[in-house]
Amino acid sequence: MKTLLRTLLYLALVVWLGAEIFFPVVAAITFGTLQPDTHTAGTIVGQLLRILHGMGLVSGLIILALLALAPAWGIYKSRSVLAPMILVVIMLAFTSYSQYGMIPAMERDRITAGGAIDAVPPSSPYRAHFNKLHNRSEHVEEAILLLGIATIILIARAETTRT
Repeated sequence: MKTLLRTLLYLALVVWLGAEIFFPVVAAITFGTLQPDTHTAGTIVGQLLRILHGMGLVSGLIILALLALAPAWGIYKSRSVLAPMILVVIMLAFTSYSQYGMIPAMERDRITAGGAIDAVPPSSPYRAHFNKLHNRSEHVEEAILLLGIATIILIARAETTRT
């Protein structure tokens, strides 16, 4: 039973972080393939980002639940799961902020600008705000990935201090 629960924990981490690692590759290929049509590429990447966030939110909740129950099941010591749980909560907060804050704001900017953000001049306040949010979105995704790697390290460390 302990092996099954640890396997589920690692699987949830692998799904989330694997998607985080693979997403920029898919985005780069999409924009490269659809080079002249950045609007279509952006629409595709935006949909993929929503899927990534959904996977992250589900995986994060599973990770939290398994880490919360692990000490009771004798898998890890209570103290050893606290730091990973805090990191996962931060990852979930960043994912939620991107999904429910930044993406809708970027979409509003795009629609207000007339549908294709690249079609408006760089001096447009909508394009400037969109670009600012896009840059912030990249940093948030990078932070999620780094926090995820730190979470894996802490969980691996907890393996060595199991009860």
